Amino acid sequence: MSQGAYFYIIQSEKHGRYYIGSCIEVNQRLADHNRGNIYSTRNQGPWILRHSEYYPTLAEARLRERQVKKWKSRKMIESIIESNKDKNKTL
Repeated sequence: MSQGAYFYIIQSEKHGRYYIGSCIEVNQRLADHNRGNIYSTRNQGPWILRHSEYYPTLAEARLRERQVKKWKSRKMIESIIESNKDKNKTL
């Protein structure tokens, strides 16, 4: 049986830049980013989790990651984050 996965967006508190990724365990992955274990985000943290979406498979989470990365738009990324905030307010 396959394990679920996450698409996620983190933001550097130091620089304000976003990083988009996918993984099996989002909290562990965030810790890896903050420890400097991920080459592409090393020396740019601390990082905070701004958004995550659960998918049944890692392949689906990676599809979502590629979709958002293709946008190359900070405004679109921020719209995902803002829509997530609105959902949380209604719960």
